[in-house]
Amino acid sequence: MLDISFFELLVIAVVALVVIGPERLPEAVRGVSLWIGRFKRSLRETRSELERQIGADDIRRQLHNEEVMQSLEKTRREIEAAMRQNEAQIASLTQDTDATHTQPALPAPAEKTDTAATTDIATSVVAPTETPDSNKQPS
Repeated sequence: MLDISFFELLVIAVVALVVIGPERLPEAVRGVSLWIGRFKRSLRETRSELERQIGADDIRRQLHNEEVMQSLEKTRREIEAAMRQNEAQIASLTQDTDATHTQPALPAPAEKTDTAATTDIATSVVAPTETPDSNKQPS
């Protein structure tokens, strides 16, 4: 933190001895050491308080992230449930539609007809005598 060498400390001690005097020097050293101790304690408390605050912020951030993740998971599950429900409805509608379209139509009841008249009509129809090539128009 502070780079003070032994020589610098010795110079400070000699100046203090000359300025303060030998009688009051022990009291001055005691007072300075008390102030230094209080300053160090204050710094240590401030540092620990900051670390606690930073740790609390991290914890709050993690809790918030977990809440967001839980909310997203809940939403995902709701969406999947809705999708499954829609798929089931679509499948049931498809089955109902297929059942109505695939049911064989019941034939209409046949009327009794005279088979001799039907045969006469069938023989009276003239078959076409033209071939497919004769339908082409000349170019």
